[in-house]
Amino acid sequence: MVWPVQGGVATALINNQLTGAALAHCLNISQAMHCIVDAETSPCFEQVKGQLSRHVQQWVQGPVHGDQRDLVNALKSCSQLRPDRQTSRGGLTAKDTVLYIFTSGTTGLPKAAKITHMRAQLYMRGFAGSTDARKTDRIYVTLPLYHATGGLCAMGAGLLNGGSIVLRKKFSATHFWSDIRAEGCTMFVYIGELCRYLANAPEAEGEQDHKIRLIFGNGLRPDVWDVMLDRFKVGGVLEFYGATEGNVSFFNFDGRRGAIGRIPSYLRGKFNTRIVRFDVEHEQPVRAADGCCIEVSPGEVGECIGQIANDARTSFTGYADKAATEKKILHDVFEKGDAWFRTGDLMRIDGDGYIYFVDRIGDTFRWKGENVATSEVAERLAGVPGVLEVNVYGVPIHGMDGKAGMAALVVEDPFDLATLADYVDRELPGYARPVFVRLQKQIETTGTFKYRKIDLVNDGFDLSLTKDPLYFRDPAKGYVKLTKALHAKITSGSFKL
Repeated sequence: MVWPVQGGVATALINNQLTGAALAHCLNISQAMHCIVDAETSPCFEQVKGQLSRHVQQWVQGPVHGDQRDLVNALKSCSQLRPDRQTSRGGLTAKDTVLYIFTSGTTGLPKAAKITHMRAQLYMRGFAGSTDARKTDRIYVTLPLYHATGGLCAMGAGLLNGGSIVLRKKFSATHFWSDIRAEGCTMFVYIGELCRYLANAPEAEGEQDHKIRLIFGNGLRPDVWDVMLDRFKVGGVLEFYGATEGNVSFFNFDGRRGAIGRIPSYLRGKFNTRIVRFDVEHEQPVRAADGCCIEVSPGEVGECIGQIANDARTSFTGYADKAATEKKILHDVFEKGDAWFRTGDLMRIDGDGYIYFVDRIGDTFRWKGENVATSEVAERLAGVPGVLEVNVYGVPIHGMDGKAGMAALVVEDPFDLATLADYVDRELPGYARPVFVRLQKQIETTGTFKYRKIDLVNDGFDLSLTKDPLYFRDPAKGYVKLTKALHAKITSGSFKL
């Protein structure tokens, strides 16, 4: 999807899996005037034409009908001579927008993040250097190219130094290692859950017989980190952190398992990043009597923020929606007039300067006066025998303060709920033990394998909103089937929680 900007064209990379209202929303906020589709996505576009705020010309790779235009024939008629640089790029600057990349939409409709020419180059050159990519490398990419990790980080690591990219349209745990061997891949880019799928898969022939010297990505949990190194014998792991639109980024070059990066005390002044105390209940940073934010102590959890400046590395270009942009900026943080980008992520830093991702803001909730980090609970529950996938979130109970923990699980059949109850009693403090459990055949994910929670949160433990089996943690009996009578007892407040 494209529209003109000064000196060139900016492209909106829209998720090819979107349909209906979400697709119309992305087309409208991007103000697109042209849309490139193929045989699979053209029907989706046709269905939302009536919801668009402007006419969008449809270009089709294949047979056309109606007001569609044939992209293949149009390209054949184009000149093969390189355009004059001044004519085609006159007036174009590094600060101009080259791409609009949409957020994954784990909690709502996607936002269109502006990516400048400079930021796109930083992505690509940064990963080409940090992975020590060479022309002999072959990088396996099964992540979507409409997001930064696959489309810029992985592509940059491969192409800027003359390497090759091996693309697979859809991730398959079954065919993963055979693909890696057949294509002679030396690296692959991951999202944490992709690696968890591999870890949960049965032992595959040749899963250690490969040439993988490095895997790079984000969201790799410590337990899966061990599996990638110890079971699959990959050469190394390069975990990184960075928001598509943000000005905060880390690389874990040391290989400290579970960490996303490090800020040594002697280099603190070189980083624009700080972690500040955070009020989970009100979802705002804590401020002192003088109105300024307070940095966390080692081991304390807070929101990670990045100071906004005018240089390419620390700038924040925001979103197509100005209101959404302003919500991500924190003002008067450490001194009057300063501005900081809110990552929306809770992190902690240890005494050695290593930084650990804890949870997304909104995912962490309060129960029994304590903060519960869903990612940490999910990490523990992943160790329960028979549990394949975990999605943890908080749900309100009428008349109760805070939110009760609930876990959506994909499990092996048969699954022993008594084992689950014994495990959470042994491994988790009382406030972190899931009060409710929902068993699912599969967990809905975004295009980058991030778990969607918004629908699960909206369903809560309401029996009328799902056909999935629901269970309640009875303090005396463990996890028991949630019935209408038990549901009424819980919501009426007659059951002591």
